[in-house]
Amino acid sequence: MNYFSSGFKLGILGGGQLGKMLLTETRKFDIQTYVLDPSDDAPCKVGSNVFVQGSLMDFDTVYNFGKQVDVLTFEIELVNIPALEKLEAEGIKVYPSPTTLKLIQNKGTQKDFYAANDIPTAPYKRFESLADLKLAVKSEALAYPFVWKSTEGGYDGNGVKVIRNAESFTGLPDVQCIAESMIPFKNELAVIVTRTPSGEIKTYPVVEMEFHPEANQVEYVICPARIDIAVAEKARAIALKVSEAFNHVGLLAVEMFQTEDDEILVNEVAPRPHNSGHYSIEASYTSQFEQHLRAILNLPLGNTDSKVAGIMVNLVGAEGYSGNVVYENIDKILALDGVTPHIYGKKQTRPFRKMGHVTIVHEDIAEARRVAGVVKETIRVISG
Repeated sequence: MNYFSSGFKLGILGGGQLGKMLLTETRKFDIQTYVLDPSDDAPCKVGSNVFVQGSLMDFDTVYNFGKQVDVLTFEIELVNIPALEKLEAEGIKVYPSPTTLKLIQNKGTQKDFYAANDIPTAPYKRFESLADLKLAVKSEALAYPFVWKSTEGGYDGNGVKVIRNAESFTGLPDVQCIAESMIPFKNELAVIVTRTPSGEIKTYPVVEMEFHPEANQVEYVICPARIDIAVAEKARAIALKVSEAFNHVGLLAVEMFQTEDDEILVNEVAPRPHNSGHYSIEASYTSQFEQHLRAILNLPLGNTDSKVAGIMVNLVGAEGYSGNVVYENIDKILALDGVTPHIYGKKQTRPFRKMGHVTIVHEDIAEARRVAGVVKETIRVISG
């Protein structure tokens, strides 16, 4: 099929920053894009050929949108799966498939999948409600501390909390959840795996993630990860095993823990472009967004090697500020060599909302990390 400067239509469910960065690649290749998002001021509205405002969870909205395109992908997991299944049955190519998404969308189901496929992961227990979880603690079937995770709807640190005592339950919603054992670990790592419908597969280098201690959000992504080669090879091998088990098409970001004794445990996955791969726009031969596009269109995959060391700094709304966004001191970071800011196009900021990211590239990973710290301390996302 001719995808370029043609009548071919690519549909994207979700119009946030991931979709916006994917549109950079579709515009480069002159591929028609249709985007569905519930917000009238979604970041993707400007860059797409056709923008449709509507619910991603409504069957008819997703189904009718999907009938307009030739290939359908998504930048967020919270979409109507029955609509995707019907579209797929009627001949619309949906990547990753509804079958893959169904296994991933619920974190409890995702953990069960790891257990069934002999994929190393932290010990866990599933609960239908918060009341059931509290009962397990009361009966001493579950001991403090542990990590509480909502099975559905969690993102960017939401839906995750460390439970250390009875007071920690305050404010938790009464929803289906899992309780996961606290694992002492050295590093949080991630590997992005790309697979085409014809079976070509490639992995990106292992990245290291540094998290905000309160918001549970990634603050820095460091590539390459500062780990032993043997550990990196083990992480990439496990990521490939996860990819093979899910049999996905497109990108699969596999987040992992490196334990104190250098074992690798899979935390969770995302079947789409991912925060851990943003560094690749400047630092890699092929960005994760171009690679996702190549994969879902069954085109040859690009080179996943890094041209240079890269570090990504997330730009999130500063605490105490809500309203019309202002990027304070952005001129100062633009004066630094190897620094590239990406602004997502969200007009309203609030505490810890992802508003953009900055990539720092340098031949020396230590120098790149130093500059990243300067960037983090200099720029602020406030309101005005």
